[in-house]
Amino acid sequence: MPDRTRRRFLRSAGLAAGLKAPAPAQAAAPAPVSKAPAYRRTPFSPKGATPKKISDNLFVFEDTCNVYIVRDGSRAVLIDFGSGAVLDHLSGLGIQGVDWVLHTHHHRDQCQGDWKLAERKIPVAVPAHEIQQFADARNFWRNRRVFHLYYVRNDFNTITEDIEVSRRLADYSTFRWGKTDFFVLPTPGHTLGSITLLAAVDGRRVAFTGDLMYAPGKIVNLYDTQINYGGAEGIDLGIYSLARLAEQSPALLCPSHGIPVAEPAGAIQQTIRRLTDYYRFQTGNAPVEEGLPLAVSPHLVAHYTTTSSFYAIISSSGKAMFIDYGAASSPHFGNFERATGVNGRIRFVEHSVARLKRDYGLKSVDVAMPSHMHDDHMNGFPHLARHFGTQIWCYENMVDVFEKPRGYNLGCILGEPLKVGRAFRDGETFKWEEFEFEVKHSPGHTNYQMALFVTIDGRKTAFTGDAFFPNPIQDGTLRHNLIFRNEVQSDSHLKSVRNLLEREPEAICPGHGKPYPVTREILTATEQKLRKQQQFFVDLLPEGETDFAMNPSWVRLYPYQVLIAPGETQHLEIHASNYSASPMKLDLALAAPAEWKITPETCTLQVAAGSRGKSTVTISIPKDWTAPGPRFAIAADVMRDGKYLGQLTEAVVEMRGWLANT
Repeated sequence: MPDRTRRRFLRSAGLAAGLKAPAPAQAAAPAPVSKAPAYRRTPFSPKGATPKKISDNLFVFEDTCNVYIVRDGSRAVLIDFGSGAVLDHLSGLGIQGVDWVLHTHHHRDQCQGDWKLAERKIPVAVPAHEIQQFADARNFWRNRRVFHLYYVRNDFNTITEDIEVSRRLADYSTFRWGKTDFFVLPTPGHTLGSITLLAAVDGRRVAFTGDLMYAPGKIVNLYDTQINYGGAEGIDLGIYSLARLAEQSPALLCPSHGIPVAEPAGAIQQTIRRLTDYYRFQTGNAPVEEGLPLAVSPHLVAHYTTTSSFYAIISSSGKAMFIDYGAASSPHFGNFERATGVNGRIRFVEHSVARLKRDYGLKSVDVAMPSHMHDDHMNGFPHLARHFGTQIWCYENMVDVFEKPRGYNLGCILGEPLKVGRAFRDGETFKWEEFEFEVKHSPGHTNYQMALFVTIDGRKTAFTGDAFFPNPIQDGTLRHNLIFRNEVQSDSHLKSVRNLLEREPEAICPGHGKPYPVTREILTATEQKLRKQQQFFVDLLPEGETDFAMNPSWVRLYPYQVLIAPGETQHLEIHASNYSASPMKLDLALAAPAEWKITPETCTLQVAAGSRGKSTVTISIPKDWTAPGPRFAIAADVMRDGKYLGQLTEAVVEMRGWLANT
């Protein structure tokens, strides 16, 4: 069987010719850039432009965009670069060298001269969530769809050639240059990955805002604010970003187009008002910034206008436990998710914490617990852990998904690894501050979900994530949903509704929308509906195969995303679930590059009835092996109890060091 299954699909000279994997990169090293013919350079330059003094060590040069010069003795940092003509004018300011160019966003008017930087070995730092538009621009243009165009976001204003990037400017991080710290504030609106850089220059807090605003009450254009067909998403995001910028209390705004604004507070508020009026006119809706939380009771605050609902349980001491903490709004999450590349990580913008401190007595975010593993509910957890020291607690089967997300092919996985401080078993109780909790496994929407039961301010409350919602057809039952990629079994939702029937909460706090009251009659009717659903599963699917036919990953490779380089060896696990009433025997062999060494060639796995099993294979890649590209698939050929099922599952292989974030 190995001869049949270990396909020599990478032997083809046509596939591999001329493609050689680069050496592993350091964390801050630029993405590998393949050689390509140089572009023809145009003769144009800004006529008569000279640097203008803003303060002793801050200057602006008007090019295709405003290029800001921050000077420290004979050295300088440039904020954006335009055509690069600024380099011809620095000696007159006593500047002998440029240490860095920092970009606020990826549009060509900000960076079209960056090819000059490579020639002079001047390093470039770019917004973390736009690195692909700089370092992998040619690949962007290979894949950007033009026909059938409904995603009208102006990423068409991306540079035409790759730019060597030396550092990412991560949101909420600090870029230190000499004695000057530049704080990176995420300010999406003009582009989805835009940032504002804030620094103390000549005794003033200066905000380099890119194209977030042009002048008091004005933005540079409207077309860059439209992301989806007929949408006004960038207006909504821009209002939110301006409000966050105002909280930073800058003393001077330095926009990419227009003139510096010396009285930012009033200018920002005027711009917010005009954008809000326009947004209401175009959509009939209030912008995200105006969404308010709901004080359910003195110790429970529900945020239901965020992309998924999240809840703050605030103890008498001012400590908070967050149940979920996803994106600030549906526009934030939906547009960031769509803009995230195959190897990227979704952007997160902080929200709600400042309001909770101001209005509800929050002093610290002590603990955060996810109702389930979907990223729209917990993509803010890494931010909480990094910036607030928040402990992450969860149900036990979520731990590996959070800590090793490359291991799984499930819907809605957060790509950023997250350290879990404490895990709970099914039925376990625990105390936090003055509250007593019980954790129950609550499968259905996903196998990696819990229900959390607690009495808050005298009311029995259940946090149920996305298990159940009020039913819009008002038939006396709750609404639920099915995502088979998330390991659904035929009785999953029945287990979850029975948790509720056994504990009879008075209120349910769902994963989307406001908390709602629930009665035993509604729960009983829901259980009856779910019994009927289970019967549908049995009737529709092959005899004895119901649960196998509901889970596309009943046999799978772990990790699902293999990060490896030539010369390395790695263990792969084969995981299998046996839903039948008798033992199951699996034989598996990998269809992988012929040059790899795989031990054993054929793996046999015995799995007891109604249980799970696993086995291990080892892959070794020759040091001189040539990869066909940065990312490709291998498959597992499977026989079950002597029946040949074929290449039933797969894993994705990423070559370490080839891509910017590996």
